[in-house]
Parts: sequence; C-alpha cells; structure tokens
Amino acid sequence: MTSSIPALRIQTVTIPVVDQERSLAFYRDVLGFEVRADASFGDSRWLAVAPAGSGVDFTLHPPFPGQAAPGWQQGIVLHTDDIAGVVAALRAASVEVADPEQVGWGVQTQFSDPDGNGFVLLQQG
Repeated sequence: MTSSIPALRIQTVTIPVVDQERSLAFYRDVLGFEVRADASFGDSRWLAVAPAGSGVDFTLHPPFPGQAAPGWQQGIVLHTDDIAGVVAALRAASVEVADPEQVGWGVQTQFSDPDGNGFVLLQQG
C-alpha cells in the first residue's frame, strides 16, 4: 500500500536542557558538534547543534511549561567508525561512558549529556 503522505524527513530533535551555555560547551567542545543556529527570540534562545555533515539538528532548549524535565530524551544513536577513539576522548573529558560491548549489529556503548539525556554510540559491523 502506498501512502498518500508526501515524503517526510527528520530536521530537528529537541534535547531538553537546564543550562544552554553548559550544554553548548558539552555538545560543541566535547562532542565536536558544529553550531547551526544561535539566536534570541523574545526571552528565549534558539540554539541548534549537529555533528558535521548531519542532516538533523539537535535543538538545546529548556523545557516549555508543562513539558518533561531535562534528561527524558534517551536512546538517540550516534554513529562512529572509531568507537574506541570516541570513548577515549569522552573519558578524557570526564564523561562517564559504559564499556563498549559487542552486539549483533556492531559495537556499542552509552553515555549521557550533563542533563542526563542518553545517547547510544554505535560502530556498525
């Protein structure tokens, strides 16, 4: 069955954070993400980061009233061709990273940002 919905793609994933400056330092300086947007609008700040070459931005934003607290975002998968190198760099930056483990689709590990939002780091193969 063919859908009548035109093609969709993911553009932005919002990651709830307490302190945008602290989060910017983590995503830019520790993970090496590039800053895609940093602009004020009213009393808010639109701050978007992404891995170089990624078609998906991560918006680092405090939760809006009534939304879940920072730390609820879990399971975003980041791909690497050098899991050992990324794990070593994260640990050198004092980020807690689980020991990588072999799984059916490659080698993976987990870590969290300063607000407890969780990521899976995957090296396929």
